[in-house]
Amino acid sequence: MRILVTGGGGFLGTHIIKELLKNPASIVTNLSRHTYAHLEDLGVPTIRGDLRHRQDVERALRQGFDAIFHVAALAGVWGKYEDYYGINYLGTKNLVEVAKEMGVSRFVYTSTPSVVFNKDDLLGVGEEQPYATEFLNGYSETKTLAEKLVLAANDGQSFLTCAIRPHLIWGPGDPHLFPRVIQKGREGKLRMVGDGENLVDVIYVENAALAHVQALEHLSPGSAVCGEAYFVGQERPVKLWDFINQVLAQVKLDPVSGAIDVSAAYRLGWLLEKVFGLLGINKPEPPMTRFVALNLGKSHYFSHEKARRHFGYVPRISIEEGLRRTFAHRELTGR
Repeated sequence: MRILVTGGGGFLGTHIIKELLKNPASIVTNLSRHTYAHLEDLGVPTIRGDLRHRQDVERALRQGFDAIFHVAALAGVWGKYEDYYGINYLGTKNLVEVAKEMGVSRFVYTSTPSVVFNKDDLLGVGEEQPYATEFLNGYSETKTLAEKLVLAANDGQSFLTCAIRPHLIWGPGDPHLFPRVIQKGREGKLRMVGDGENLVDVIYVENAALAHVQALEHLSPGSAVCGEAYFVGQERPVKLWDFINQVLAQVKLDPVSGAIDVSAAYRLGWLLEKVFGLLGINKPEPPMTRFVALNLGKSHYFSHEKARRHFGYVPRISIEEGLRRTFAHRELTGR
């Protein structure tokens, strides 16, 4: 099977490629704006292109592919809406339309639980949870638009789609989550938001990759997977601040001290967003935003039962084993 992965040089994309290559019948190609030496070492070529430019997408897909994993996205909690819209929505729209025209039959989209995140706790909800009605950043809104587009494009026969919603991906080589927590811990800038009892889903990167590949393997005409979205995560949710303190302890940092009420953090985020917006500051992002306040102080964990029933997803790597593997790597420990 000839498979195209967009954003294959990134953290999750690389692990999806590694999972795909376990099958000798998989011929994998990356589509990105940049080339990556680590993919070349795996024997995976890169087609350079920008998803926002339809001609780049057409040129890439002329090589002929059976399936696409669309992983590439602009992530973040702050920035220009048009940047998120261009990459996350228009880029997805170009890819879906050209894929259908050129006979690609299967399309797996990397989405996010942020598509259902409003302002309230989410306690073990499933995919019946409706889409959010109010968005606190461009990322959440444009990923929602893109997921809706992908799932609506499924025709059940010649073009089959699904969406995977991993939450807080981490593991060896994590370029964002753990390094950011550790850096802020070293700078003494971490404060607990809320009472520290909020539960959240997390997922080890190899488990997230596994879920994507399992979904593809079950994406066939008449399958229950067609046109569906799936939450995926670990064997259990974690208390967010206990988990953060576990991460800090791995690098000999003190646990988080000091706390701020969720509503106070939300108001602070609102104020900082107004100030940064008025000043036209896109980088760096505000030290607090409304979205970050709610994510740090509210519970947001999900049922993974639908993924288990439809394509057999069960986390392969436990939380404890994932932490052991992650901190055996020099990048995070600094050893």
